Amino acid sequence: MTAARKIIIDTDPGQDDALAILLALASPELEVVGITAVAGNVPLALTEKNARKICELAGRPDTPVFAGAERPLLRDLVTAEHVHGRTGLDGPDLPEPRMALQEQCAVDFIVETLMAHDEDEITLCPLGPLTNIALALIREPRIAPRIREIVLMGGGFFEGGNVTPAAEFNIYVDPHAAEVVLRSGVPIVMMPLDVTHKALTTRKRVEALRDIGTPVCLAAAMLLDFFERFDEEKYGTDGGPLHDPCVIAYLLQPDLFRGRTCNVTVETGSELTMGMTVMDWWRVTERPQNALVMRDIDADGFFALLTERLARL
Repeated sequence: MTAARKIIIDTDPGQDDALAILLALASPELEVVGITAVAGNVPLALTEKNARKICELAGRPDTPVFAGAERPLLRDLVTAEHVHGRTGLDGPDLPEPRMALQEQCAVDFIVETLMAHDEDEITLCPLGPLTNIALALIREPRIAPRIREIVLMGGGFFEGGNVTPAAEFNIYVDPHAAEVVLRSGVPIVMMPLDVTHKALTTRKRVEALRDIGTPVCLAAAMLLDFFERFDEEKYGTDGGPLHDPCVIAYLLQPDLFRGRTCNVTVETGSELTMGMTVMDWWRVTERPQNALVMRDIDADGFFALLTERLARL
């Protein structure tokens, strides 16, 4: 039997982050070595608490959770309570977590874990702003060649942005961290808005989760009920994009996705386009190809995987 793939989930929960964590914890192909929280959708005091709530919802209070960066590298923190609600996990009434937050800093945990494992053994899965990952790379540059790959949710090309006309939220919150990561030389897979906007939480898909009737699936349906309301009104669609679980689904079933390798750079100088991901999709420059950027998804296959796995918890 193939050994489980070891991952660190770096996250700012967020309803879609929550479903990504649940998907990972429900999948025996993956070993969640730890979850590192970062400020993003809501401040750090809430994201680290939300990560622990989701671990307990999944019945996995043994999963270590670490608190990381409270703010971006150089800019003031921008949050998204207007999307995710006051707690970041509005929807179900999840109890306060009983499991302890780890005392170690998230950045130290990332560095020490990578240095303690063989090269190509640990995959990083950032679901929010890239501050923790950038700080780890800056603090200990020797970790870069030890990372198997970074599979992240962030950016947009054909879809543009979702927090400004040019920028996707995760990259916009800390564009300087994104620049550090994209220049690190680590193999990178990006799930931009171009692919996540094709993974819509339609009423039929949410009801399929609700009909399972387990506490986890009922909570997941309630999380989606709250989360999708903003994007349904914004885009006029049946359901909203389910961003972060695409990262975990790619590790489980990469054939669900299609994209191409290209150069990706981040705008850090212009306030008008701050955080814009400039993707050389058509390879019109000679800049080095530094990311596998996904553009298409088998949405039905993705939701079938998500539903089947969450039903196991």
